[in-house]
Amino acid sequence: MGLLDKLFGGGKKVSKEKVEARGQHMPELNIPVDEKFTIHFKKNGGKFLYCDSFTEISEALKNIVNENNWEDDPFFVIDKTLEEEFAEEAIAFTRKSKDSKVFFTRCEHLIAQNGSILVCSNQLMESKLNELPANVIVFASTSQLVESIGEGLKKIKKKYGHSIPANITTIKHFQANRDNSDDFLTYGSSSKNLYLLLLEDL
Repeated sequence: MGLLDKLFGGGKKVSKEKVEARGQHMPELNIPVDEKFTIHFKKNGGKFLYCDSFTEISEALKNIVNENNWEDDPFFVIDKTLEEEFAEEAIAFTRKSKDSKVFFTRCEHLIAQNGSILVCSNQLMESKLNELPANVIVFASTSQLVESIGEGLKKIKKKYGHSIPANITTIKHFQANRDNSDDFLTYGSSSKNLYLLLLEDL
C-alpha cells in the first residue's frame, strides 16, 4: 500500500483528535514513517503534494505557480541539476535570491519525527534560511523519508564520507506562530510558505 492510499482512504488511520490529544512528552505513536511525517509536516503548516510520476510533479508545479500568480516571477535555484531537470517547464530561473519570491530546491531528507526538511550546503550553499525568499518549493522523493534527525545525519555521513557538507539545518516552521518564534533549533531561520512536491520512488 502506497503513501497515497494511506493519505486518502487506505491503511490504519490515526485520527487527528488522537494525535492532538497526546502531550508533547508522550511516546511517539507507532505508525509508519510516511504517515508520521505527513501528520507533523501538515501540523507545521506545510503544503503536501504527493505524485507518483514526474508528469504529476510537473502538473502540481504548474498549479502552484498559477495559484500564487508566479508566472512572471523567476525561481531562485542553487542546484544546477534541478534547473536542468525542470528545463521543459514554463519557469524562469535565477541565481540571485533578491530577484525572486520563490526558492526552488531539493533536500537531503524528510524527518518524520517532527515533519521537518533536512538541508545542507548542497542546497543552500552558505545562505542562512532567513536570507532566502519567503516561499519555498521542495522537490523530494519517498526514499528520502527517515525517522529522525539522527538517522538523517548518519545517512549524510555515509553518503558523503569525509566530505560531509556544511551548513546542515532543518526547515521546520511553515507558518509563524507563538510556539515557533523562539525555537533555538532553527536559529537564524524564519517561517516559510513551503510546498513539498513528493515523488513516489519506492
